[in-house]
Amino acid sequence: MRLFDAHNHLHDERFGGAQDLLLAACRDVGVVRMVVNGSCPGDWSAVADLARRHPGVIIPAFGVHPWYVHQRGGDWQDSLRRHLDASPEAVVGEIGLDRWILDCPPAARAAVSPELADWPAAGLEEQREVFAWQLALAAERGVSASIHCLQAWGPLHDQVRSGPRPAVWLLHSYGGPVELVEPLARFGAHFSFPGYFLHPRKARQRDVFQRIPLDRLLAETDAPDQRLPARLDWGVETDVLHAPDGRPLNHPSNLRWVVEGLARLRGVSAEALAPALEENFHRLFPPPRA
Repeated sequence: MRLFDAHNHLHDERFGGAQDLLLAACRDVGVVRMVVNGSCPGDWSAVADLARRHPGVIIPAFGVHPWYVHQRGGDWQDSLRRHLDASPEAVVGEIGLDRWILDCPPAARAAVSPELADWPAAGLEEQREVFAWQLALAAERGVSASIHCLQAWGPLHDQVRSGPRPAVWLLHSYGGPVELVEPLARFGAHFSFPGYFLHPRKARQRDVFQRIPLDRLLAETDAPDQRLPARLDWGVETDVLHAPDGRPLNHPSNLRWVVEGLARLRGVSAEALAPALEENFHRLFPPPRA
């Protein structure tokens, strides 16, 4: 099978410089291309460097994630334009809206990542301003965007309905209600399934992905985050790495199990599902020109 990871953070320093080895492991299981997303100006150069070293495999995405809006700096817009200019295949991401980070207590934040415990998150209105500008930039350049949304579905829908937006865009790790799938798809949304939704407690999200139209469906790892269950329902043990501080990390080669899990959820074989996922991936992230 040919596999395509719609969203990850392979440049992340938690991988300890092992990116080349991780990509070799990905090739061994059929991962052909992947979108590597920056989150703030501070990591865009690492994304760009990884894409330069692995042309045709890494699609770079540059954007300001809602968690990092307060870190964007005064020249972030010019810097974002420069990074997009320097990488013809680049898209805009990871961008979006997040109300969860505003209301979540420090202990719950720390359970996601220790650095988030005392995070000075930007308010929703400031997030919306940054998000809207980046969506408009993607529309201006005719490229897609990779979008994060947590507990802010109403504001997201309002923005894509009323403001400039790219023709096609990705809701990565879609966790919203099934009732919003059709309205969002009407405005260009596609929806990617992460392996994290294979955990038993994510039954509601799995039900939503059973009902998403096949031509709007993608798969992602979000590595190093959103770890899969250590052992899947069909007896497979997933690949786990560990950061220097001992924290377990998701491995991007787990995409094979994400696709397998999504296929089982939809009652088809992974081999039957993979060509549709590839076609959808290329709709958002066109292959390099010959």
